[in-house]
Amino acid sequence: MGRARRYAQGNGGQVSGSNDRSKAKATQLVLAGRRKEWTRGIVSPPVWRASTVLYDDVASMRANAVRDTHHRLFYGRRGTPTQWSLADALTELEPGAEATFLYPSGVAAIAAALLSVLSPGDELLLPDSAYEPTTALSNGMLKRFGIKTRAYDPMVGAGIADLIGDDTRAIFLESPGSLTFEVQDVPAIVAVAKERGLVTLLDNTWATPLLFPAIEMGIDMSILACTKYVVGHSDVLMGSVTTTKEHWHALRSTSFQLGQTVSPDDAWLGSRGLRTMGVRLKQHGESALRIAEWLRDQPEVARVLHPALPDCPGSEFFHRDFAGASGLFGVVLKGGGEEARAALIDGLDLFGIGFSWGGFESLAIPADPERLRKAVPWQAEGPLVRLQIGLEDTDDLIADLEAGLARFRAAA
Repeated sequence: MGRARRYAQGNGGQVSGSNDRSKAKATQLVLAGRRKEWTRGIVSPPVWRASTVLYDDVASMRANAVRDTHHRLFYGRRGTPTQWSLADALTELEPGAEATFLYPSGVAAIAAALLSVLSPGDELLLPDSAYEPTTALSNGMLKRFGIKTRAYDPMVGAGIADLIGDDTRAIFLESPGSLTFEVQDVPAIVAVAKERGLVTLLDNTWATPLLFPAIEMGIDMSILACTKYVVGHSDVLMGSVTTTKEHWHALRSTSFQLGQTVSPDDAWLGSRGLRTMGVRLKQHGESALRIAEWLRDQPEVARVLHPALPDCPGSEFFHRDFAGASGLFGVVLKGGGEEARAALIDGLDLFGIGFSWGGFESLAIPADPERLRKAVPWQAEGPLVRLQIGLEDTDDLIADLEAGLARFRAAA
């Protein structure tokens, strides 16, 4: 099964840190962001809580005000070593990146990234499979600001060249898609964007830089909902944007003007979660693939939308470009309706019903992508269920799903 299968068997690959390309990603996760000036001799950077920063005199205060405040104490909203440590670590995981800015949520990260590259009169190309809040942002605030959005088929690949107009400024990607898991041909889209001088932004939450090194693949801005795999424990909301030198200053300036900041306590929890992200992600991926393969053989299932499996659009790009899979995928049921789908989900014992994913617990929710589509209508054999596979025993999860499919069969 190509690179994804090799990852599941324990080959995590090399090259993750921008500072030292000889170290494997597992090593980088331990070392990244732990500068001596941040840790002060202890293993993990402490929590630096601050609003006011005191100066020795007026002259030093005025001098600091005109300096670059990156990694320099200035005012609490500009950060302390606690936030800088996590941001540095995320940057080191993206070969070729310049820096990272942290946000109070993934949606805040998406908004700041888009606002840093778009102006009134510009056009954004947005995949039909994008996260619903991203679509809401484009139809809401961006539209009010005079920024146009055109939805495109996520499988368009190099054909995106035909959609680019005189006002097109940026291409947003999300691979795999949020509910329907289409894997985009990112290199083909990036090649067109670079030829036309367009900015590319990728929501890379599903894969993280461990499984898809976005900046190295030519993406200009790599966006994460750190709420998911970085934090990993369903107790912190956070987002990040990692970008290149060309776009860093515009991103930071926009973020400062929007007043974006992350609490030191949340950043500390993000740093703690990051240290185990590699082993957690590996387990999520292995468990999810096993369960996806089991579901594929069940008579109540029409299709399994897992990027490693052939029924998922763009699976060939997944095997070409990704170092492995994470724990989120979709299941298209065979026939049945809302009542039958609810019977499946409502009776699950080990799967919680709730938004988000990437934590240690398994989740199941109904998904209805047809109401979001503009470019390509969603057509399926039956209702869709999105599964987040957590860290529970896979046999227990399969038994839970087996009972759920029996309830679906009875209700349908």
